Amino acid sequence: MRHMKQILITFFLLCYSGILLLGESVQLKNHQIQDSSSYESQRQRVNDLLEQRSKKFGQYTESLEKKTGIFGLFKRKADMQRSIDILREIVLSDNHIFIETQKLIALKDSQRERYQNLAAEFDQQISAHMKTITKLQNENEKLQQQLENASKTDRGIHLFSYVSLIAILALIVVVFLQRRSLKSKN
Repeated sequence: MRHMKQILITFFLLCYSGILLLGESVQLKNHQIQDSSSYESQRQRVNDLLEQRSKKFGQYTESLEKKTGIFGLFKRKADMQRSIDILREIVLSDNHIFIETQKLIALKDSQRERYQNLAAEFDQQISAHMKTITKLQNENEKLQQQLENASKTDRGIHLFSYVSLIAILALIVVVFLQRRSLKSKN
């Protein structure tokens, strides 16, 4: 009975550890989805800013070619100011792109760090589970050895019981025969 309790306890421990691993796997998957969506949205933001920047460069090129001076031969001060303003917008856009790219890199670094931490944590858990499994296997071997010893002892007890029963029966027969012989002499 004691052996059965130990086996049941071992079984429940293994089931419990499996449930814990399953729960952690679901949490990890949800976290990965959130990380992926925030990374993708940040990446899309950077791509949009790069597209706006290329459009501004197109405007800048147009403004360089635009000459509204006398007979369309010369640039006016307003034309040059317009080109300078577009360049200023491009520089501001570059700064914004730089900031958003830094955020994107920070997100990627935090993801990498999180995954490294999770990998280390899972390694520890796997090692702990492997130790538990090894311990349970050793306990199982020990219990099987005890069971074999008990069955050998049971076989010895059964053999002794049979020999004792035969000896008692033989004594009963001998006693019965002696009584009979004593009764027949009387």
